[in-house]
Amino acid sequence: MKRVKILRVSFCINGLFKACLFVLFCLTMLMMAACQKKKPDALPPPVVEVVWVIQKDVPIYEEWIGTADGFVNATIRAQVQGYLIKQNYREGDVVKKGQTLFEIDPRTFQAAVEQAKGQLAVQQASWDTAQANLKRIRPLAEKNAVSQKDLDDAIGKEQATHASVIAAKAAVDEAELELGFTKIISPVDGIAGVAKAQIGNLVGPGVTEELTTVSTVNPIKVYVQLSEQEYMKGMEAKKQPRKLALELILADGTLYSHKGEFSFADREVDVRTGTIKIATIFPNPGNLLRPGQFGKVRAATSIMKDALLIPQRAVTEMQGNYLVAVVGPDNKVSIRPVKAGQWYGTQWIINEGLKPGEKVVAEGTQKVKDGVIVVPKPFGAEKPQEAEKAAQSEKGQKAPAKPEQR
Repeated sequence: MKRVKILRVSFCINGLFKACLFVLFCLTMLMMAACQKKKPDALPPPVVEVVWVIQKDVPIYEEWIGTADGFVNATIRAQVQGYLIKQNYREGDVVKKGQTLFEIDPRTFQAAVEQAKGQLAVQQASWDTAQANLKRIRPLAEKNAVSQKDLDDAIGKEQATHASVIAAKAAVDEAELELGFTKIISPVDGIAGVAKAQIGNLVGPGVTEELTTVSTVNPIKVYVQLSEQEYMKGMEAKKQPRKLALELILADGTLYSHKGEFSFADREVDVRTGTIKIATIFPNPGNLLRPGQFGKVRAATSIMKDALLIPQRAVTEMQGNYLVAVVGPDNKVSIRPVKAGQWYGTQWIINEGLKPGEKVVAEGTQKVKDGVIVVPKPFGAEKPQEAEKAAQSEKGQKAPAKPEQR
């Protein structure tokens, strides 16, 4: 009986063990089935923005580094010696011709004027007396009432005192002129610079440093350095009836709103650099340009016929080579090497490697490689119909009519 119970217990244990194995096998199969991932679908073609290669005549520019300078730079110095007592302008302000900039203590010079006037009065009195004596002696000499020597002495005395009066008047003029120099005025209209002398300083002709500088900046000069070859070429172009219009690119990269013109060439070529200084003139109504500023002066020296243009962002530079992603009619990308020329605004002139009307990737070049299929869209806010019309007009073709919607 006991043996039967043991057999029954063993049978139950074996059944339970087999059931556990079956459950474990089922769970393993389910986990393996869950771990098997579905093979991913192919990625969709990347979306890129494209532009059409356009063809047109563009000007070819030459550029030179320019330095601005005042049309007139007046150095202000003291012409008489004295102590500076007043500054009548604010540094950096626009001043007018004849405006008083500084004042020197005038008391010494006023005293000199009064002294000179006193000397003039003394000489004038002497001359008046000599004239009166001569007037009395001359009739007497005619009647032989006085000797000829008395007449000659009277004439000499009158002439000598007259000369003394002239000298005394000159001394008064000189003293008044020096008194006027105590007010230091601007000789030109312009912008006054920083004062290099302070109130209380002793200034005068013996002081080498100037008081300030006043620069006329409208118009303003911009100096450039040209090589001998450029100078000779420019002189030949000057014989032509047309006159080159000069443009100025400021330090922040913006184009100055006023055109300039050639003014003059320096008298000699610098033997150290082989260049010659050329002065150009630019209007400066708002005083934006100041002496010492740097910029680029450029001129359109020639015209390139039928140049091919694409945005600069469409060109990729790699190890000195220029590459462009061209989208074909089947929307397949072809990475093509090109020969890039000069810049024209925000566009690049392409000398070799492209044809008019071809599409190039302007946005999304990092998404493409040679042979990939893309979904092209017009670059920026350009409408597809307008872009296609522009591209086909460059190829001399008529744009297809837009189908009517029904």
